[in-house]
Amino acid sequence: MSVYERVADLSVTIESVGRRRYVSETTSGFERTTTEFRLSGDGVVGRGEDVTYETADHNALAETDPIDLEGEWTIAELSTHLDGIDLFSARPPTQAHFRHYRRWAVESAALDLALRQRGESLGEFLGIEADPVRFVVSTRLGDPPTTDRVEELLALDDDLEFKLDPTPDWPDEAFVTLRETDAVRILDLKGWYEGTDVDVEADPELYRDVFAAFPAAVVEDAAVTPETRALVEPQAERLSFDYPIDGVESLRELPVEPGWCNIKPSRFGTLESLFETISYCRENGIRLYGGGQFELASGRTAIQTLAALCYPDAPNDVAPGAFNDPTASPPYPTSPLTPRSDAVGFEF
Repeated sequence: MSVYERVADLSVTIESVGRRRYVSETTSGFERTTTEFRLSGDGVVGRGEDVTYETADHNALAETDPIDLEGEWTIAELSTHLDGIDLFSARPPTQAHFRHYRRWAVESAALDLALRQRGESLGEFLGIEADPVRFVVSTRLGDPPTTDRVEELLALDDDLEFKLDPTPDWPDEAFVTLRETDAVRILDLKGWYEGTDVDVEADPELYRDVFAAFPAAVVEDAAVTPETRALVEPQAERLSFDYPIDGVESLRELPVEPGWCNIKPSRFGTLESLFETISYCRENGIRLYGGGQFELASGRTAIQTLAALCYPDAPNDVAPGAFNDPTASPPYPTSPLTPRSDAVGFEF
């Protein structure tokens, strides 16, 4: 049986549905808002985090009554039931893919609850041992861009590794300094983003500099345009995709066959799509690493748990929340992260 087939048959009893809102400033300079769905039953609570980025969408959710999911289900039955529920009933989402984010919150909460009602962790249920998780720190270089934060963090822990977001305004000295650290593992070009605050134009000069300065790093979300195609296609083995990936079909539709895939569970919406995509990548030799969405609560332990079970040794963008918290101070957690031996549900 596939992983999803096993998960699909899990039974879960839901007696009530609640929500909790989280708000925090971030080291990237914006205020993050998320909403955690809390499904209760048999004296325990399952949690799943809606990582929709627009605060207005969370405000609209707060004005609605909790969805009615009371009853006894299998995970598969509950997922089918959710197909007929509008999780944005107050108003449509600001961006269409936010529907996946909220669907993931509910389905991951249901899986968490089902496992807690059995008194098992996801790894125990699947018969997979959770391994220590290697992580990278995702950070930006600021405006104007400098390597100060990277150097400050390396001064505290010279084993840290990084995921960075290059932009056309990176100075030449930034490329030189960062290459000399030998700590940059992923460079996210954000060439597939549209209509967001982090869009980066597909600049051939930037792409050329990134590929040349970091010849062993994974390069994420490079746009394949008439101007960049000759640069991008020869690098396919170290290309990764994130933004456009929401299931197996989206991988098949990519303009190149990538060597890597960034697994951000919220992008897939359903547990079925998530586990099918992980299986597809394994079967087709596509290496995996985990990604995050500035989770503030249970969503972060969920992505760390998946990394521990499925791709623990990869450069996972699942660092502890302290690295996103501008009020946090050293000492920071070190990589790899060790899973708790007494974890249950989707806990790490």
